[in-house]
Amino acid sequence: MEPDPRFTLANERTFLTWLSTALALSAGGVAMAAVPPDVFVPWIRTGLAVILVTLSALAAGMAYPRWRNIQRALRQQSPLPPPALAAVFGYGVAAVAVIALILIVLPG
Repeated sequence: MEPDPRFTLANERTFLTWLSTALALSAGGVAMAAVPPDVFVPWIRTGLAVILVTLSALAAGMAYPRWRNIQRALRQQSPLPPPALAAVFGYGVAAVAVIALILIVLPG
């Protein structure tokens, strides 16, 4: 059975939002890696950049499988799968933000 087109289009917008999020996380990771060495401790700066780029890769890599699983559930009129990585992204971005905030506030 074909799902309501509104749900299919909403699922597509969510897929595109995951890709936009991946792009923003990647840009944030590259920007963090490009911060001058005297601003943050180099190994912490590199660690934050790696976390952001890893989250980016996860978001991009999981976007299509999530879209496909939701589309399948819509067609079969079954419950939607839970967002398996939502907590990883929420806590990951929050951790990077808190660490960056601490490094900004602490005197150099």
